[in-house]
Amino acid sequence: MESVLRFRHLLTPQGMLHDHALVVDAAGKILRVEKTDGPWDGYLALPGMPNAHSHAFQRAMSGFGERKQGSDSFWSWREAMYKLAAAITPEQMQAVARLAFIEMLLAGYTRVAEFHYLHHMPDASRGQEMAAAVIEAAADTGIGLRFFPVYYCQGGFDRKTESSQTRFVHENTDTFLKYIASLPDCELGIAPHSLRAVPAHALQELVAGASSMLGQDCLFHIHIAEQQVEVEQCLAATGKRPVQLLADSIELSSRWHLVHATHTNETELQIISGSGASVVLCPLTEANLGDGLFDAVSFRNNGGTISIGTDSNCRISVFEEMRMLEYSQRLKNRQRAQLADESGLGNVLWKMLSKGGATACGFACGAIIPGTFADLVVIDETATEKRGHHAENLLDALVINGDSNDVSDVYVSGQRIVHAGQHPLHTEAENRFGSVVRDLFA
Repeated sequence: MESVLRFRHLLTPQGMLHDHALVVDAAGKILRVEKTDGPWDGYLALPGMPNAHSHAFQRAMSGFGERKQGSDSFWSWREAMYKLAAAITPEQMQAVARLAFIEMLLAGYTRVAEFHYLHHMPDASRGQEMAAAVIEAAADTGIGLRFFPVYYCQGGFDRKTESSQTRFVHENTDTFLKYIASLPDCELGIAPHSLRAVPAHALQELVAGASSMLGQDCLFHIHIAEQQVEVEQCLAATGKRPVQLLADSIELSSRWHLVHATHTNETELQIISGSGASVVLCPLTEANLGDGLFDAVSFRNNGGTISIGTDSNCRISVFEEMRMLEYSQRLKNRQRAQLADESGLGNVLWKMLSKGGATACGFACGAIIPGTFADLVVIDETATEKRGHHAENLLDALVINGDSNDVSDVYVSGQRIVHAGQHPLHTEAENRFGSVVRDLFA
């Protein structure tokens, strides 16, 4: 059965359309975009923003681990994260993930690539309970999910795993692939955690096994070159920088999405863009962890594809991720309007990131065109009224000073999940989340 959604303004690849309707089929995909005269379902509809990298369980860490400890680097934060990872149960995982996913929807994220490495139970027993908790949380909240089980088989370059990593680890690719085969039914990708956690020979086995199991279009996500220490360790262990090592180990292609890639040089940027692989940036988390600044302007100008993710979920906001991305490039290059074009900043940035996110998440979404899912973020007219902007340049204002409160409605596959800034499970999820976090950090 077809449905019709009518909007005063639509942000499309061709630009802003005015007074148009989306005709949506029973599967939630757009059949046609056509002129209409109302009545209206909203003021300004944007393509839903895919969240290309999330660790849902880390939402429980927001506000913890902020005290200075020694040199206070990423690695001391990681120890705090390991304490949480050692304790959280499936029931607690579901509660934390539910709130994280609801907050994503409220912010304008319509689908998420969940990078999941908390596989085993707190007592290290094997099963699917932890994964099932995340998958069920996504189904409960209405967000679209691409689930990326993470392969983790060593503790660092030429190092065995530590006791704090026990819940992450599979001893070899065979046991990991058997684990994947046992998971509840869902859309899957594969995530070798990092080059320090998966050596080259195991990476090759993983790609072959996963491609055989999930198909030759299977997506791969990997953390890479996030910290300068990682680059130094990779050079010491292999004589190569991380991106070069990755490209020499497997066939880098559009199936690969490299998370962070912070400390990459010009040669590595050309390797990534030339291969068709993309980069997933997580500006708020990268700032929180003091990772450094990726050269997004150079990468984009050389044809590279970029998406954004919420990563640690320390703060969930599409507009704040966009703002941090743009401002970080301004600080790096000491110039304004780094990711803008002659038409402005907001529209071009939203379209670029939603398109890149669709590629990273592996869904037909990220643009308002026939054949894609009707994933929509609706901005209420009050957002422009209080800022004095027209629809054409409203996103410029929202990137500079907007937040999740400017999101009115959110649709996933043509179904309205958020209405008037409210998700039906939000209050219940917040209360449960608060209780769980108090228990975890008591």
